[in-house]
Amino acid sequence: MTEIHPDDLILVAVMTDPRDLEIARVLGWYRIPVAFAPKTLRVDWIAFYLTSAFGDEKWSIRYLARVKGHELVRRRELLRDEPDHLRANEPYFKVQLGPLVQLTKPIPSRRWRRFTFLYTTGERLVRAHEIRDLRVPPSRTRDLLLRERGTKA
Repeated sequence: MTEIHPDDLILVAVMTDPRDLEIARVLGWYRIPVAFAPKTLRVDWIAFYLTSAFGDEKWSIRYLARVKGHELVRRRELLRDEPDHLRANEPYFKVQLGPLVQLTKPIPSRRWRRFTFLYTTGERLVRAHEIRDLRVPPSRTRDLLLRERGTKA
């Protein structure tokens, strides 16, 4: 597994459809609607929190990928087989990914949690026994985001 450094900034994103995991694995990208995007996509890694659509893997983080960059595109450019989708013309971030990596130890949620994105660090991800262990204090999250944007905290 590619080494995760303690200070790496990791975006945890909710993945609701097994098709999206296959796209990440085979095509090397993940989509995020601009209207719901997190504060920054300038992160080192993206980890995927799997919902109930993933059966036995539900409510856990099992996969992550190094983020190589991102670009702005229309949904119809990403999913060409859905030209008539209601959001076909809406802007999305296409996050380019390195190879999908499976965690040696999944990070479960002891109970159902509702969130879209959260930021954590490499240190917290490696040490986590449960999703709540990923939480970074708000002041530390602010410092990490400012660092990624090239601003002093």
